[in-house]
Amino acid sequence: MAWDFETEPDFQAQLDWADTFVRDEVEPLDLVWPHQQFVPLEGARRAAVDPLKQRVREHGLWATHLGPELGGQGYGQLKLALLNEILGRSSWAPIVFGCQAPDTGNAEIIAHYGTEAQKQQYLQPLLDGELFSCYSMTEPHAGADPTLFRTRAERDGDDWVLNGRKFFSSNARTASFLIVMAVTNPGVSPYQGMSMFLVPADTPGIQIERNIGLAGEPLNDGSHALIRYDNVRVPAEALLGGEGQAFVIAQTRLGGGRIHHAMRTIGLAQKAVDMMCERALSRETAGSRLSDKQFVQGYIADSYAQLKQFRLLVLHTAWEIDKYNDYKKVRKDIAAVKVVMPTVLHDIAWRAMQVHGALGTTNEMPFFTMIHGAGVMGLADGPTEVHKMTVAKQVLRNYRPSDDDWPTEWIPRRLDAARAKYAEYLDNKAGNL
Repeated sequence: MAWDFETEPDFQAQLDWADTFVRDEVEPLDLVWPHQQFVPLEGARRAAVDPLKQRVREHGLWATHLGPELGGQGYGQLKLALLNEILGRSSWAPIVFGCQAPDTGNAEIIAHYGTEAQKQQYLQPLLDGELFSCYSMTEPHAGADPTLFRTRAERDGDDWVLNGRKFFSSNARTASFLIVMAVTNPGVSPYQGMSMFLVPADTPGIQIERNIGLAGEPLNDGSHALIRYDNVRVPAEALLGGEGQAFVIAQTRLGGGRIHHAMRTIGLAQKAVDMMCERALSRETAGSRLSDKQFVQGYIADSYAQLKQFRLLVLHTAWEIDKYNDYKKVRKDIAAVKVVMPTVLHDIAWRAMQVHGALGTTNEMPFFTMIHGAGVMGLADGPTEVHKMTVAKQVLRNYRPSDDDWPTEWIPRRLDAARAKYAEYLDNKAGNL
């Protein structure tokens, strides 16, 4: 037996340091430079953030999920999950610790599928935190179905020429390069006819039609771009992982992204629980504290149980990824995590907002941002409904239909079988009466 729910003392000491460091040094960045974590560092922001990154490196916590050959510590996904619980409290923290989305997933696929030249040009600066990237995959008309993609990449001599539109390409406006998924062979199944390309952001023909913001942000001032690729010409060396390999690469990319979102969501939901409990102990109404009200106690109990269950599912899934080193083998549990995640964050943030009363609904508290974030998490990297289908299909593979009209657990048949199994004892009992 090897069951163990304790963290190694040495790594727990690092987590304790990270907890204090994020609270004292990093979370203030969210207030003084909100929504600027994906803007390339310069001036005052660089002067403030670079020393923080250096302290993280000195403590051996930079890009912990990557191997030493890529500048990380090789701790794997389980330890990253424990760290990400802390980083999830702050928008800036993943940047400071070198594990921000979407760059973590993009770095992973370049490390796995990229050529040495591609790694040198794109991967190393990405790992050093000196640039940002964009994963340009979804399209306006296609929703969650990549088999409907129309963006084409056609060979022209030694080059590929890209044409089409991409939707919700996050961080395109500040990215140094984009990873673009395009149809390269329309005559075969989309699963074999699509490829990925590494495209520098300053390549002629890339047109950002709109930068789409999330709810509450000004129009045309968001970070999720609608992009038109108009005869964008890249050399043959821009192909990532080989022609027709886009779906294989995408599963590697999206599997990591989904579990990393879940890890950070634990920290964000825990922050909401912390605020709810503090408020319950601080406020008094109708003759007693909120913490003495059964309704509030129910909120706290439900939130604690919901978060604890989610956390254990995430940690177990991270452990599986480390054990098998194969996202496909863990596909069912990654999908399950993705299904549960938005509900957990929404429910806990909503309860915390209620306990804070009118103040909880204002822009002076973060609850509506959390609730909206839950909606985003329900769609990012594939909608919840699609992942429920994946979970169901994977679960059903372990079952088979009954052999006849009656369920296997049909009691009359089982009773007959049980009586037959113990007939000699039943007969003896009958004979002794």
